[in-house]
Amino acid sequence: MEAQPRISPVPERGAQTIRVLMPSPIGPLGVELVGTAVIRLIIEPPERSCLTPLHDVDGSEFLDEVFGRLAEYFAGARRKLDLEYDLGASGIGPFDRRVLKEAAKVPYGRTRTCREVAEATGRPDCRPAVLAALRGNPLPIVIPCHRVVGDDGELGDYVGGAARKRWLLELESQSAEFL
Repeated sequence: MEAQPRISPVPERGAQTIRVLMPSPIGPLGVELVGTAVIRLIIEPPERSCLTPLHDVDGSEFLDEVFGRLAEYFAGARRKLDLEYDLGASGIGPFDRRVLKEAAKVPYGRTRTCREVAEATGRPDCRPAVLAALRGNPLPIVIPCHRVVGDDGELGDYVGGAARKRWLLELESQSAEFL
């Protein structure tokens, strides 16, 4: 049975936001964390001055675990990130949350069509809204929206661009054979 994503409670008021710039095979990632929850992941963040390069971050077991899991994923050695996340900071609505919850259920190395995700949300007539929710995913990779493809089996849109989506899907299809 596929594990459900862990969603953390709303972070305590006054909890410090940690913003880290992490290198990855698909380009730099801006990772924002509050408490023990990832609240945002930005592929190729346009504004990097507010992000601390990973090599300059004072380590903690928690941060080592988060960035270690991401590195293992990109190396093809980890199928599930199992990171706590909080969508509250993103301000997304209930329908978008349902879409992202369904995207999070797509197994590693597999894909679902936009139509299948729309049907799973109970709104099969809302494919354009599903696409909009996927494009607005504040946590790509953590919530693997790259696993949702077009109804015709084509690649479809991705918040990080088509080349990155293709790379992620190829990584997962190759790694799935060996894990």
